[in-house]
Amino acid sequence: MATKGEPTDLVKVLYLLVLSFSWGMQAWVSFIAGFVLVRQVTRHTFGLVQSKLFPVYFYCLMGSSVFGLALYAVHHPRELLDWHESVQMALYFLALITAGLNALWFGPSATEVMFQMREVEKERGLGNQIGLGSQKEDYAKLKEQDPKYRGYKSLFGRYHGLSSFCNLIGFICTTVNLIYAALNLSTI
Repeated sequence: MATKGEPTDLVKVLYLLVLSFSWGMQAWVSFIAGFVLVRQVTRHTFGLVQSKLFPVYFYCLMGSSVFGLALYAVHHPRELLDWHESVQMALYFLALITAGLNALWFGPSATEVMFQMREVEKERGLGNQIGLGSQKEDYAKLKEQDPKYRGYKSLFGRYHGLSSFCNLIGFICTTVNLIYAALNLSTI
């Protein structure tokens, strides 16, 4: 059974590297990359790029959450946890759950519906414009006239919203854990 003990310097470094990798990746993907990309490429190219990057992103988050949780659990056995350590352990677990939901359910579901929407848009000559704001009237007209597209749009909005919510929760969990680690650098 693991006991609460002083982790080695290598363990501390690995722990901080994985935690900072996760936080940096989440900050970049959530707040920078998508906003830059959507303004630089066509709508359909943006969707295609996101469909390829998001699975890798979500699985990297899952992996780093598993690693962080396991490493933290080894050095903080349940029997010896104080209140703050229990919260930190719960945050690691919540980050893992939200990344798992995105990797296994919300991400693939949103991508599948996005490709269905894309086919309808292609039939109408839409999707080759740069930026999400262009041709708003044409998209509104398509949504109004085509019940199948309207259904896809609604379903995509639901999956995308749930995925974004999970991503935000995971980012908050990672941020709090990173702050906690920074404030307690002598341990992990």
